[in-house]
Amino acid sequence: MKSLIHPSAVIAEDAVLGENVSVAPFAVIESGAEIGANCQIGAHAVVHRYVKMGQGNVLHPHAVLGGLPQDTQFKPQTVSWLVIGDNNQFREGFTAHRATVAEGQTTIGSHCYFMNNSHVAHDCIIGDYTIFANNVAIGGFVDIGNNVFMGGAVVAHQFCRIGAFAIVQGTTGLNKDVIPFTLIAGYPAKHYRLNTVGLKRAGITGERYKVLSDAFRLLRKKQSLESLAETVELRYLKDWLAVKSKRGVHGFTHLTEVLSLS
Repeated sequence: MKSLIHPSAVIAEDAVLGENVSVAPFAVIESGAEIGANCQIGAHAVVHRYVKMGQGNVLHPHAVLGGLPQDTQFKPQTVSWLVIGDNNQFREGFTAHRATVAEGQTTIGSHCYFMNNSHVAHDCIIGDYTIFANNVAIGGFVDIGNNVFMGGAVVAHQFCRIGAFAIVQGTTGLNKDVIPFTLIAGYPAKHYRLNTVGLKRAGITGERYKVLSDAFRLLRKKQSLESLAETVELRYLKDWLAVKSKRGVHGFTHLTEVLSLS
């Protein structure tokens, strides 16, 4: 394993590295960081303290994990975490910050792809198989579901939620929640239709797709969803709608308009 670590890398004595971890020139791994097996740490990349990373992650040059939250009230001595799953790609210039709350954590799932200069702020939750294109930036406490695609230069205000299988068109600004399974774009941002391509790729076709299509139509009309056949996707949609929104939902004046329909 020693042969995989370049002699110019700076690694704290108490950092924990799994089997077959490679560390490129001038990378820095701070005290207490935990890096799972088969991870690759690129040149000049930094893994700060309080970072826990699973297996098979690739950190490209100049990416930084676990930096201090960009919160003027945060005290650096606070113990908080950045927790990362398995098999993620973090491209050049990517940054993710640890949580602001003591013993809290910013969470990134598994099998995600974060392109150049994208950013995950403090206390966010990112699901599995999610993609951030170049220059995506999300504020603190943003919650993003599984299989979400965030187009280039998308920005999301703090406390927004983006539901699973949503696709956000590049340069869109989000200041409210995004309903799962939909395509959203424009200024102000607007739900246009279901994420047809993404759903097809995920195998959500036939009757399962029709139920979602009917649900989206009924939500537009502010009508009940109870007449629809129950599917895994519909159950997720109902549960997502039942969570009280802090910012409202794009396309609706407020989430309370649809709460009674779930």
